[in-house]
Amino acid sequence: MAFEGGDGAGKSTQVTLLAAALGRGGRDVLVTRQPGGTELGAQIRQLVLHGDHVSARAEALLYAADKAHHVDTVIAPALAAGAVVVTDRYVDSSIAYQGAGRDLGADEIARLQDWAVAGVLPDLTIVLDVTPEVGRSRRGAVQDRLEAEGDDFHAAVREHFLLLARAAPQRYLVVDGSAAPELIHAEVVAWLSAAGVLS
Repeated sequence: MAFEGGDGAGKSTQVTLLAAALGRGGRDVLVTRQPGGTELGAQIRQLVLHGDHVSARAEALLYAADKAHHVDTVIAPALAAGAVVVTDRYVDSSIAYQGAGRDLGADEIARLQDWAVAGVLPDLTIVLDVTPEVGRSRRGAVQDRLEAEGDDFHAAVREHFLLLARAAPQRYLVVDGSAAPELIHAEVVAWLSAAGVLS
Protein backbone atom coordinates (compact mmCIF):
# COMPACT_ATOMS: atom_id res chain seq x y z
CA MET A 1 0.00 0.00 0.00
CA ALA A 2 1.19 3.50 -0.78
CA PHE A 3 0.26 6.86 0.68
CA GLU A 4 0.44 9.70 -1.82
CA GLY A 5 -0.44 13.37 -1.84
CA GLY A 6 1.03 16.83 -1.81
CA ASP A 7 3.56 18.15 0.66
CA GLY A 8 1.93 18.74 4.02
CA ALA A 9 -0.87 16.21 3.43
CA GLY A 10 -0.04 14.12 6.51
CA LYS A 11 1.23 10.97 4.82
CA SER A 12 3.83 10.09 7.45
CA THR A 13 1.24 10.20 10.23
CA GLN A 14 -1.13 7.94 8.32
CA VAL A 15 1.65 5.48 7.44
CA THR A 16 2.44 5.11 11.15
CA LEU A 17 -1.22 4.69 12.14
CA LEU A 18 -1.94 2.12 9.43
CA ALA A 19 1.20 0.10 10.17
CA ALA A 20 0.17 -0.11 13.82
CA ALA A 21 -3.35 -1.22 12.88
CA LEU A 22 -2.02 -3.89 10.52
CA GLY A 23 0.38 -5.10 13.20
CA ARG A 24 -2.45 -5.41 15.72
CA GLY A 25 -4.26 -7.46 13.11
CA GLY A 26 -1.38 -9.93 13.05
CA ARG A 27 0.18 -8.82 9.79
CA ASP A 28 3.93 -8.62 9.23
CA VAL A 29 4.45 -5.01 8.12
CA LEU A 30 7.35 -3.28 6.41
CA VAL A 31 7.21 0.52 6.60
CA THR A 32 9.34 2.45 4.14
CA ARG A 33 9.50 5.71 2.22
CA GLN A 34 10.72 7.06 -1.08
CA PRO A 35 13.17 8.45 -1.53
CA GLY A 36 15.14 7.45 1.52
CA GLY A 37 14.17 3.86 2.29
CA THR A 38 17.69 2.56 1.63
CA GLU A 39 21.20 3.89 2.19
CA LEU A 40 21.41 4.81 -1.49
CA GLY A 41 17.92 6.31 -1.29
CA ALA A 42 18.95 8.51 1.62
CA GLN A 43 21.81 9.88 -0.47
CA ILE A 44 19.49 10.47 -3.44
CA ARG A 45 16.99 12.17 -1.12
CA GLN A 46 19.68 14.56 0.05
CA LEU A 47 20.65 15.36 -3.55
CA VAL A 48 17.17 15.97 -4.94
CA LEU A 49 15.57 17.67 -1.94
CA HIS A 50 18.40 19.52 -0.24
CA GLY A 51 21.29 19.77 -2.68
CA ASP A 52 22.23 22.39 -5.21
CA HIS A 53 20.25 22.82 -8.41
CA VAL A 54 19.23 19.58 -10.11
CA SER A 55 17.76 19.78 -13.61
CA ALA A 56 14.22 18.47 -14.02
CA ARG A 57 15.21 15.51 -16.20
CA ALA A 58 18.05 14.56 -13.86
CA GLU A 59 15.62 14.82 -10.95
CA ALA A 60 13.25 12.37 -12.67
CA LEU A 61 16.05 9.91 -13.34
CA LEU A 62 17.34 10.11 -9.77
CA TYR A 63 13.88 9.31 -8.42
CA ALA A 64 13.63 6.38 -10.84
CA ALA A 65 17.04 5.09 -9.72
CA ASP A 66 15.91 5.29 -6.10
CA LYS A 67 12.80 3.24 -6.82
CA ALA A 68 14.63 0.61 -8.87
CA HIS A 69 17.11 0.00 -6.06
CA HIS A 70 14.38 0.17 -3.42
CA VAL A 71 12.19 -2.43 -5.12
CA ASP A 72 15.08 -4.80 -5.79
CA THR A 73 16.57 -4.65 -2.30
CA VAL A 74 13.65 -3.89 0.04
CA ILE A 75 10.13 -4.12 -1.37
CA ALA A 76 10.31 -7.25 -3.54
CA PRO A 77 12.04 -9.33 -0.81
CA ALA A 78 9.48 -8.17 1.77
CA LEU A 79 6.56 -9.07 -0.48
CA ALA A 80 8.14 -12.46 -1.24
CA ALA A 81 8.35 -13.09 2.51
CA GLY A 82 4.64 -12.36 2.90
CA ALA A 83 4.88 -8.92 4.47
CA VAL A 84 2.52 -6.04 3.85
CA VAL A 85 4.50 -3.07 2.56
CA VAL A 86 3.30 0.40 3.53
CA THR A 87 5.23 3.16 1.79
CA ASP A 88 5.26 6.92 2.13
CA ARG A 89 5.27 7.81 -1.61
CA TYR A 90 5.85 5.58 -4.59
CA VAL A 91 5.62 5.87 -8.38
CA ASP A 92 2.62 8.22 -8.45
CA SER A 93 4.64 10.94 -6.73
CA SER A 94 7.14 10.93 -9.58
CA ILE A 95 4.38 10.94 -12.17
CA ALA A 96 2.66 13.88 -10.44
CA TYR A 97 5.73 15.89 -9.38
CA GLN A 98 8.07 15.38 -12.32
CA GLY A 99 5.51 14.53 -14.99
CA ALA A 100 2.93 17.21 -14.19
CA GLY A 101 4.66 19.61 -11.81
CA ARG A 102 7.91 19.76 -13.79
CA ASP A 103 5.95 19.39 -17.06
CA LEU A 104 8.13 16.53 -18.31
CA GLY A 105 5.12 14.53 -19.52
CA ALA A 106 3.16 12.26 -17.22
CA ASP A 107 3.07 9.39 -19.73
CA GLU A 108 6.84 9.46 -20.20
CA ILE A 109 7.49 9.51 -16.46
CA ALA A 110 4.94 6.73 -15.91
CA ARG A 111 6.77 4.52 -18.40
CA LEU A 112 10.11 5.31 -16.76
CA GLN A 113 8.73 4.51 -13.31
CA ASP A 114 7.08 1.28 -14.45
CA TRP A 115 10.38 0.12 -15.91
CA ALA A 116 12.25 1.13 -12.74
CA VAL A 117 9.96 -0.84 -10.42
CA ALA A 118 9.58 -3.79 -12.83
CA GLY A 119 5.81 -3.44 -12.72
CA VAL A 120 5.54 -3.77 -8.92
CA LEU A 121 2.54 -1.60 -8.01
CA PRO A 122 0.53 -1.19 -4.79
CA ASP A 123 -2.75 -3.04 -4.36
CA LEU A 124 -4.09 0.20 -2.88
CA THR A 125 -2.91 3.78 -3.16
CA ILE A 126 -4.36 6.23 -0.65
CA VAL A 127 -4.27 9.83 -1.87
CA LEU A 128 -4.44 12.39 0.92
CA ASP A 129 -5.89 15.34 -0.94
CA VAL A 130 -5.06 18.85 0.25
CA THR A 131 -5.10 22.18 -1.54
CA PRO A 132 -1.81 24.00 -2.11
CA GLU A 133 -2.88 26.55 0.49
CA VAL A 134 -3.45 23.91 3.17
CA GLY A 135 -0.18 22.18 2.32
CA ARG A 136 1.73 25.46 2.52
CA SER A 137 0.19 26.30 5.90
CA ARG A 138 1.41 22.98 7.30
CA ARG A 139 4.94 22.92 5.92
CA GLY A 140 6.53 25.55 8.11
CA ALA A 141 9.34 27.95 7.31
CA VAL A 142 12.07 25.43 6.43
CA GLN A 143 11.24 23.78 3.10
CA ASP A 144 13.04 21.49 0.68
CA ARG A 145 13.39 22.16 -3.07
CA LEU A 146 9.98 20.74 -3.98
CA GLU A 147 8.09 22.12 -0.99
CA ALA A 148 9.40 25.59 -1.85
CA GLU A 149 7.82 25.55 -5.31
CA GLY A 150 4.88 27.91 -5.90
CA ASP A 151 1.19 27.17 -5.61
CA ASP A 152 0.85 26.64 -9.38
CA PHE A 153 3.33 23.77 -9.18
CA HIS A 154 1.53 22.20 -6.22
CA ALA A 155 -1.85 22.69 -7.90
CA ALA A 156 -0.62 20.77 -10.97
CA VAL A 157 0.70 18.00 -8.71
CA ARG A 158 -2.61 17.79 -6.83
CA GLU A 159 -4.67 17.64 -10.00
CA HIS A 160 -2.55 14.83 -11.38
CA PHE A 161 -2.92 12.73 -8.24
CA LEU A 162 -6.69 13.12 -8.61
CA LEU A 163 -6.48 12.30 -12.32
CA LEU A 164 -4.60 9.08 -11.56
CA ALA A 165 -7.20 8.14 -8.97
CA ARG A 166 -10.11 8.81 -11.31
CA ALA A 167 -8.50 6.66 -14.00
CA ALA A 168 -8.29 3.58 -11.73
CA PRO A 169 -10.87 3.93 -8.92
CA GLN A 170 -10.56 0.26 -7.95
CA ARG A 171 -6.94 0.85 -6.89
CA TYR A 172 -7.26 4.26 -5.25
CA LEU A 173 -8.87 5.74 -2.16
CA VAL A 174 -9.00 9.54 -2.12
CA VAL A 175 -9.35 11.04 1.35
CA ASP A 176 -9.75 14.64 2.46
CA GLY A 177 -6.28 15.30 3.83
CA SER A 178 -7.45 18.42 5.67
CA ALA A 179 -9.56 16.29 8.04
CA ALA A 180 -8.36 15.31 11.52
CA PRO A 181 -5.77 12.49 11.43
CA GLU A 182 -7.98 10.11 13.40
CA LEU A 183 -10.86 10.61 10.96
CA ILE A 184 -8.58 9.94 7.98
CA HIS A 185 -7.28 6.80 9.67
CA ALA A 186 -10.81 5.61 10.40
CA GLU A 187 -11.77 6.02 6.74
CA VAL A 188 -8.71 4.07 5.61
CA VAL A 189 -9.37 1.28 8.13
CA ALA A 190 -13.03 1.09 7.07
CA TRP A 191 -12.01 0.70 3.42
CA LEU A 192 -9.45 -1.99 4.24
CA SER A 193 -11.91 -3.81 6.50
CA ALA A 194 -14.51 -3.85 3.73
CA ALA A 195 -11.83 -5.22 1.39
CA GLY A 196 -10.94 -7.97 3.88
CA VAL A 197 -7.42 -6.70 4.52
CA LEU A 198 -8.20 -5.82 8.15
CA SER A 199 -10.54 -7.76 10.38
